[in-house]
Amino acid sequence: MEKMFMTGNEAIAEAAIQAGCRHFFGYPITPQNEIPEYMSKRLPEVGGIYLQAESEVAAINMLFGAAGAGARVMTSSSSPGISLMQEGISYIVGAQLPCVIVNIMRGGPGLGGIQPSQSDYFQATKGGGHGDYHLLVLAPHTIQEAVSLTMEAFDLADKYRNPVMVLGDGYMGQMMEPVEFEKKTSPKLPPKDWALTGAKGRTPNLVKSLYLNPVELEKHNLVINSKIKEMVKNEVRVDNYLTDDAEVIIVAYGTVARIAKTALKVLRGKGVKAGMIRPITVFPFPYETISKMAERVNKFLVVEMSFGQMLEDVKLGLCGKAPVHFYGRTGGMVPSYDEIVSETEKLVKEAN
Repeated sequence: MEKMFMTGNEAIAEAAIQAGCRHFFGYPITPQNEIPEYMSKRLPEVGGIYLQAESEVAAINMLFGAAGAGARVMTSSSSPGISLMQEGISYIVGAQLPCVIVNIMRGGPGLGGIQPSQSDYFQATKGGGHGDYHLLVLAPHTIQEAVSLTMEAFDLADKYRNPVMVLGDGYMGQMMEPVEFEKKTSPKLPPKDWALTGAKGRTPNLVKSLYLNPVELEKHNLVINSKIKEMVKNEVRVDNYLTDDAEVIIVAYGTVARIAKTALKVLRGKGVKAGMIRPITVFPFPYETISKMAERVNKFLVVEMSFGQMLEDVKLGLCGKAPVHFYGRTGGMVPSYDEIVSETEKLVKEAN
């Protein structure tokens, strides 16, 4: 199959179209603007609808409406824009509607800057809005993986009737790599017999998240929670890279993981047996993988473009079995491979 040279943002947009997305609602914000720009051109070519909303708040509520009608629908934004969407995302989860949300993270807090960051980890993995809920969150580390995970995100959203987030950053959104779009067969998914498609000849459907009776609301929340438990049981994805003989483990995701791979080559060349655990789903998080690794490895280094948000999940996975060290850059600064090499060597030296 012929490969195409595309930016990460463009590749994510085309992957969504290949997955059957025909409706996009969004609002421009750097560094994800190429996604709506690409969608504005491509969707009319495939009989779809592109609509630029007047704000991120409007966009997420348009997403709510289209998802309620059973359409495959997506929005994209970057950190401050995703913050504005949080109330709508909570409503969509409460209404049990499938959709895909792409966050190409930038520096924060506040307006911050337009450079890449991973400081939205808490927002993405711990709910973000009000109420008891989680999104299923996929974190690619290459553009090709962003393509495959974006396509899969639509199937997962339909499977669980829940929003799925694709979590990238400004670096991944802007860089270019060759990618290919493989024809795939979607798994057998449940019918959308809940969709608001008109009630002629059948009982009307009702999509809502308001339950004034606390007994009814708790029952509703238990249904949502049962789906989250199923995600935790069935959807954990993790890449163990050079871990078979590793004596020190780097934990990283997304862009930082691809930088860490270069660091690992350098470390191996210096005789340091280093490997990496790379969460592909940051929710559900691969706690079990990290816990099992701690049975034979006692040196862990978490590297992030934040002050240590994923670090908390790594500590939960280790559960005191091994000490964990941290190295982070923030505000749009990207750690270099030689910085990761230096921090790993320092950890090894201190341990000895």
